This record gives sequence, C-alpha cells and structure tokens, in this order.
Amino acid sequence: MAIDYGSKRTGLAVTDPLQIIATALTTVPTSEALEYIYQYALKEKVEAYVIGIPRHLNNTEADIVPAIEKFITLLENKIPGAVVHRVDERFTSKMATRSLLESAQSRKTRQDKSVIDKISATIILQWWMEQIKR
Repeated sequence: MAIDYGSKRTGLAVTDPLQIIATALTTVPTSEALEYIYQYALKEKVEAYVIGIPRHLNNTEADIVPAIEKFITLLENKIPGAVVHRVDERFTSKMATRSLLESAQSRKTRQDKSVIDKISATIILQWWMEQIKR
C-alpha cells in the first residue's frame, strides 16, 4: 500500500497480488487515514507500506516531514510488524497532474485535489515496485 500523506488529505493506492500494477484506492481526510488503513489491513493482506517523503529540489525535506514521521510511528504502533518504506516523492503531484491532463479528464476532475492525491499514491507505489524488481 502506498500512502501520499498530506496535511488535509491522504491518498492511498494498492497493488494486485502479483505486484504488477498499482491502482488508486481512495483519498481520505488525514485525520481518518490511520483508522482507514488499519481497517483495510484487517481485511486485506498488506505486505508493506510505501510512504512518500517530500523533498525540495535542493534535497532538503519539506516542512510536512515531521508530521509524516509522526504518522509512521502511529502506524507502526497501530499495526505491529508493519514494514514501512520511505521514498522520495518530489515530483509525484506534478506527474499526477500531467497524467490527468493526458487522460483527457474533465476540468472539474483535474482540479479535484483528492484525485491528484490518490494518483500520486499510485505513482509512488508503481515506482517502488519497479525499483524492487531491479
């Protein structure tokens, strides 16, 4: 499962059992993300959590990183044994927006930040799966 953590919304994505393709799952209010992920993990096997860590172009961490690290600690406490991978998510929002533009989605859909969040999570997960296959 990939997590694109945001101060207001958190995008989530999952993969098929063979880990071939990442699929957008949903976007939830960040205040509800931990419980949503916990409930999902009770029903579905989650091998690992891939969480995007935003960085600036100069490779410094974004201001939200302490909140992400706190979320990771809460996740690890809520789901003992959870395997968490941190990945650089520097360009995922831009890639998600470009993906929406290229897919000829309506203007309303392209401006819906919740759509961008779950597509960003999908990009994070797809990238991660490609990296571990190498």
